[in-house]
This record gives sequence, structure tokens and C-alpha cells, in this order.
Amino acid sequence: MSTDQPQSIAPEALPEVVTGFLAAHRAHDTAAALGFLRPDATVTDDGRTYRGAPAIEAWMNRSAGEYTYTTELTGAQRADAEHYVATHHLEGDFPGGAVDLHYRFRLGGGLIEDLRIEP
Repeated sequence: MSTDQPQSIAPEALPEVVTGFLAAHRAHDTAAALGFLRPDATVTDDGRTYRGAPAIEAWMNRSAGEYTYTTELTGAQRADAEHYVATHHLEGDFPGGAVDLHYRFRLGGGLIEDLRIEP
């Protein structure tokens, strides 16, 4: 991420590409979510990195059915024009039952170039 210190922002101040991706991801609409990603994007989740649309699509389809959970956007940060963090609180039937996850976005060319999901 950028060397700038991230600043808290209102979740509605996140870029449309970020909020659109999050809404599609939450709705398990893989096709719509992929539309917010560069074709060569990378997603890192649970220690695994997925590169390119086919790998990301497979990850999204697999993760959509793995557990049942609710998610709530609880915070947002902006480091610079290309780096944003959206914090979500998840509760469900996954190990541990509850977790706060940070979705760290790097944008490029108006789309998501890199996404890292981590506690």
C-alpha cells in the first residue's frame, strides 16, 4: 500500500468501483463482480493468491458456497487515490464464528488491480 497514512472516510466515500465490487461479491454475483476487476487482477484471500479472471471466478464461486455468513461494512479508509481499505464484520458458521476482515484495494485504470483480504 502507499506510504501515506490511511485516513478514515465514510463508507459511502469509497470509489464506485469498490462499492460495486463489494455489493456484487456480497450478492454472490460473480459476473458483476468480475466487471469491476482488471482482467489481470490479483486477489489474495486466506493466504492464497488468485491471478486473472478465470482463477478469481473459480475462487468466488467456491467461496460463495463454502460457509453461510452475514457481513456488515463497518469502516473505510483512503491512503491515496489508488489505495482503499473496506473493513467488514462477518458472523457465520465458519471456524471462529466472527471476524473483522480488511479488504485492501489497489486501483489501476479505473478498475481493481489488486485485492488483499486479511484480518
